[in-house]
Amino acid sequence: METTRVRALRLLGPLAVLVLLGGCSGGGSSGGRQASSTQAAPAVVQKSGSDLQNDYQRVIKDVLPSVVQIQAAGDLGSGVVYDDQGHIVTNAHVVGDGKSFKVTTAHSESTLTAHLVYAYPDQDLAVIKLDTVPSGLRAAEFADSSKVQVGQITLAMGSPLGLSSSVTQGIVSATGRTVSEGSGVTIANMVQTSAAINPGNSGGALVDLNSKVVGIPTLAAVDPSFGSTAPGIGFAIPASMVKTVADQIIKSGKVTDSGRAALGITGRTVVNDGLQPVGVAVVDVKKGGAADGAGIEPGDVIVKLGDTDITTITSLTEALAAQKPGDRTSVTFTRNGSRKTADITLGEQ
Repeated sequence: METTRVRALRLLGPLAVLVLLGGCSGGGSSGGRQASSTQAAPAVVQKSGSDLQNDYQRVIKDVLPSVVQIQAAGDLGSGVVYDDQGHIVTNAHVVGDGKSFKVTTAHSESTLTAHLVYAYPDQDLAVIKLDTVPSGLRAAEFADSSKVQVGQITLAMGSPLGLSSSVTQGIVSATGRTVSEGSGVTIANMVQTSAAINPGNSGGALVDLNSKVVGIPTLAAVDPSFGSTAPGIGFAIPASMVKTVADQIIKSGKVTDSGRAALGITGRTVVNDGLQPVGVAVVDVKKGGAADGAGIEPGDVIVKLGDTDITTITSLTEALAAQKPGDRTSVTFTRNGSRKTADITLGEQ
């Protein structure tokens, strides 16, 4: 996150309150005479405080050299070294409209220059590349974020408030969150963490105790009652999505397969006489897109996607974030006062 602002967010739908339950099974024996055919339950190994401290220090030593500070247009953010070619992954909102950047690596006061490879605001990710790759540059290792579990200990590494090479600690407090940023970008499957995420942490690393990056910290929740950051509620883009986007950018110079569903329309929020939002008016339909194939026309007002009520552009974006390209669903809309429903195969954004 840049030092000059804190990004607000919305938690979507029923995910605002989410209880995640996990179970585990263990073996046991029902009788001593059957001992040869049964297995004893594994002992639970509890770590001492010094063992856990050693784990923290090991992870920090492993990963912190791969976390950099990025200066773009006067704002500061963070980034993670992606490979030994000098590619660095960060947030699109960190790079903004910039094309060139100053990068400071961990434990170094000297700055390096870098240029933009590609920014993908729809997923709030970007890749920049160092103009000169210093010797000993260490790439981070990214985890399979589908295996991330609630309760895992996490360390957030970055440059909060301009304080480079800073580390905060917490746990994974939820997974699968869909979040809308203040800019209007909606991102699905975010990892929620209690590790403190402050302005400047954006683009850094959320790391597990295996020294693997499980996500890219992107934003912190803002308490609407007070307008300040809500402590202990931060969100990171999952590592698997980061790898998917970064690999495409490095290979093709752009994102070729977004994995994000789209209707193929340009729309605007419609309000009633009481100024309450009641749907999304279709302004333009992309030829050959999903909406075009379903017979949706400019002037139609979309009021439902599947079973989800649509009242605003944001609610439509949120509903699409829960879908994938190629999914079959229905669109309910009004045309000249008549309510219609059409089956639709979602396209790709």
